[in-house]
Amino acid sequence: MDPATLGGIALAFVMIFASILIEGADPMSVFLPAPMILVIGGTIGAGLASMTLKDTIRAFTTLPRWLTFKAPDSEATVETVVGLADRARREGLLSLEDAARSVDDPFLRDGLQAAIDGTDPDDLRDMLESKIASKRAQDKASAKFFNNMGGYAPTIGIIGTVVSLVHVLENLANPDELGHMIGAAFVATLWGLLTANLIWLPFAARITRASEIEAQHMEIAVEGLLAIQAGANPRLVGQRLRSLMPADAQKAA
Repeated sequence: MDPATLGGIALAFVMIFASILIEGADPMSVFLPAPMILVIGGTIGAGLASMTLKDTIRAFTTLPRWLTFKAPDSEATVETVVGLADRARREGLLSLEDAARSVDDPFLRDGLQAAIDGTDPDDLRDMLESKIASKRAQDKASAKFFNNMGGYAPTIGIIGTVVSLVHVLENLANPDELGHMIGAAFVATLWGLLTANLIWLPFAARITRASEIEAQHMEIAVEGLLAIQAGANPRLVGQRLRSLMPADAQKAA
């Protein structure tokens, strides 16, 4: 698990509430149910209105996976592909029938099985690249949902503040309560800005980055499968696939 997003959000919240304490204010003064419900509920509603119901459900149901995302081990995949390429060159592609079942990566396993079944190389590439494109499109929709919410939240916070200020104007006859009421009115703006920049937009950026890492890993698998099918030299296969890995991963390999 890569803790960057969860750790970053936690750190940001700690710093914000630490600053409130340093200023001598009560951190609980910003935890007002009405503005929080308005901002969070209104933002989710606006996000739902901007996408399809299916997109919204997928965005929330897949979010735990993105937040606990662990980058795939590309070097391990390269080693697996090199081993399969070596066996295929010595014993033939059909000899990989049993080995295919033991491959952990479902994308690599399905592609290998298709190659063993005699799928034309061009058709195999098209099929695998279509899977990658479909995955990217779904992930992009999930990222866009949270990105949209990051755009709506500050404005909805302002709406909450305006609503509260209307209530303030209705109570001008009670000057002793105005300070508290005006302060509470701006809590909605605070939560709009806070949720946008510390929750929704980081979620969107996390999904975008993690999806790209997964897609890059899948592209390495595609090149490896085509090399296995072509009977390429295992050593050259390894060099080719490692050249597709990020520079820091190449150094570690």
